[in-house]
Amino acid sequence: MMWFDKRDTRVLFVDKRQEIHAADLGTANTRGRSPIVIDPDVIADFVSLPFSDATFELVVFDPPHIERKHALGLVTRKFGVLSGDWRPMLSDGFAECFRVLKPNGVLIFKWGESDYPISEILKLTPHKPLFGHKTRKTTHWCVFMKPLQG
Repeated sequence: MMWFDKRDTRVLFVDKRQEIHAADLGTANTRGRSPIVIDPDVIADFVSLPFSDATFELVVFDPPHIERKHALGLVTRKFGVLSGDWRPMLSDGFAECFRVLKPNGVLIFKWGESDYPISEILKLTPHKPLFGHKTRKTTHWCVFMKPLQG
């Protein structure tokens, strides 16, 4: 949802879902909306990416950020949900992102602070962000850089 051009050849969209959801729910604010199409280039889970170590110079990690048993509304249908034991899952996701990054590669982490504060989520990785967007109750962007070694 963040890309200016989803067909840009420099972008590789990975998601474990391949789905289409109706966005026109018959209400005034949804009438006439195009369907929500989740059609990744690669179908894979972010905790087990099908790429070799040190493949990418830039990775964007945009995991689900709302805890629910099922995706019910438009936002959770678009972005997925956190369910079950999700903290170790996010920790594993961070580890996978750093695994596929080249040394000095950049990880951009996006977090919507609706259910859990960014401070709690950043504890799930040993890596520290260089900088980011720090405000309350909003979408946060944090930028990490993979060390040359380690």
